[in-house]
Amino acid sequence: MRDLKILGIESSGMVASVAIVDGDTLIAEYTMNHKKTHSETLLPMIDEVMKTSEVKMEELDAIAIASGPGSFTGLRIGAATAKGLAMAIDKPIVPVKTCEGLAFNMWGADGVICPIIDARRNQVYTGLYRVTGGVEVIMDQEPMDIHQLIEKINLVCDGREASAPQGVTFVGDGIPIYEKTIWDEIKVPCKMAPASLNRQRGASIAAYGELLYKEKSFINADDFAPEYLRKSQAERVKDEKKQLEETEK
Repeated sequence: MRDLKILGIESSGMVASVAIVDGDTLIAEYTMNHKKTHSETLLPMIDEVMKTSEVKMEELDAIAIASGPGSFTGLRIGAATAKGLAMAIDKPIVPVKTCEGLAFNMWGADGVICPIIDARRNQVYTGLYRVTGGVEVIMDQEPMDIHQLIEKINLVCDGREASAPQGVTFVGDGIPIYEKTIWDEIKVPCKMAPASLNRQRGASIAAYGELLYKEKSFINADDFAPEYLRKSQAERVKDEKKQLEETEK
């Protein structure tokens, strides 16, 4: 198959990042992680990378989008943006699971890659992966208590479960929040990804999106919806209130 031009969009967390890849070449990437909302930044960033790289929208083969989990607001803004653009140019969307996109930052790294995205209440969105070509899933993404996750890693990485190699590299915005807990409880070799690799990147979404496209893992824009993995904070509060009212009856 010929090289593909893919626009990657990442808005699942605090970082807003867009990129264009053409086969093995990263043509342009624009990443912002500073005090602005995605509703303010995302479309201007896309417009900037398209203009400066002189790529026309109709030249794109697909739009890859971080499909979740992550910030409910960020995912909705990203989804609306990707769907609107894809419909306008009649091209497919390639959904990329957020944790797999983060893991792809560490392509070629030894050992297990563990994205941790802060989900509050001592929870993270996480998964376990090896990334030597594509993304090999050891544990699919899910919300998990940080202590439970470290127990799982200690089991997986010492060889008692599956055949995972030694060692784990953490990546994601949960690192500053849970790093002390990790160092206190981890029992296997451990590293934290550097600043250049430890947050969501449009380039990884676009590059991994090209691999998924070649595997036919794309959908029509109409069919795309974010993968939240759990209810929003407002929905959880509503459910808790309802349960309390039923208990008091």
